[in-house]
Amino acid sequence: MNARSFAVFVSKRLLLAIPLLLLVVVFNFALIQFAPGDPVNVLIGDFPVPEAYIEEIRREFGLDKPFFERLVIYVGQVFQGNLGFSFANRQPVLDLVLDRLGATLKLTLTALVFASAVGIFLGAIAARHRGKPIDRAIQGVVVAGDSIPEFWLGQILIVVFAVGLGWFPSQGAMSLRAPGEGFAAILSQAHYLVLPALALSFRYLALISRITRASLVEVMSSDFILAARSRGASERTVLYVHALRNAAAPVVTVIGYNLGFVLAGAALIETVFGWPGIGRLLFTSISARDYPVMVGILLLISATVVITNLVTDIIYGLIDPRIKYR
Repeated sequence: MNARSFAVFVSKRLLLAIPLLLLVVVFNFALIQFAPGDPVNVLIGDFPVPEAYIEEIRREFGLDKPFFERLVIYVGQVFQGNLGFSFANRQPVLDLVLDRLGATLKLTLTALVFASAVGIFLGAIAARHRGKPIDRAIQGVVVAGDSIPEFWLGQILIVVFAVGLGWFPSQGAMSLRAPGEGFAAILSQAHYLVLPALALSFRYLALISRITRASLVEVMSSDFILAARSRGASERTVLYVHALRNAAAPVVTVIGYNLGFVLAGAALIETVFGWPGIGRLLFTSISARDYPVMVGILLLISATVVITNLVTDIIYGLIDPRIKYR
């Protein structure tokens, strides 16, 4: 791989990411601002108040300014690392989001790692036994994963494993009686993590399994696979040493490109399981018409998608040296 062409490629992608993120900021801000509802009504509540007080609230939060003036102010604040001030929580948006980000990353990364490992394994098994009953059974799991909504699966898991069997808790991220640190604390948090991570991962597990199977089936018909078999290599060696490595590029692409979607999809799962992450914060912010928090979270998700796409392209090139950077 040419180091100079690689550096040029990364530089170009980073430069392209800047106007893309600016466009995302403008679009998200406009989308939220023109959405129905007035945050002032939520802040005031149902109590009758003088018109002068309502105008004072609007001035305090900058809602009395024209749209384009607010947009310019907001874009300038974003490039200074300031995501605004939360109407409902009365604290900086960045502090509020960072406080919830750890819980969301714990959930989404656990779900994605589980989906990747199990999905690749099932895809490899299906490709090895193509057309046999085990392949058809795995394809049934894939169809179910594509068809079942995440929030519905989450509720089914709660009914069966939390309410019915009592094996796992149904809400929250950790017990109030759990130890604050040590291995016991890790086990307690993992106990609360199982059901939401399983609900979030099922759709992506099915997707990764399908892509892995399709990629392996294509690679298994290649000449180098025939050559490996002719040298006496076992079918397991052919699959896991020769075929899987050459089929990895599209699988890595799917995993990387879906990280942002997993982050966005966590909103419903966090709401169903009462998980204290940014997804649940987004849900409560929508209810409270808390515009700065909504825009801040959408910007974070969009930036995650842009960054993961760049990292995925880089990993793709490292895996497959045939890729030419330009």
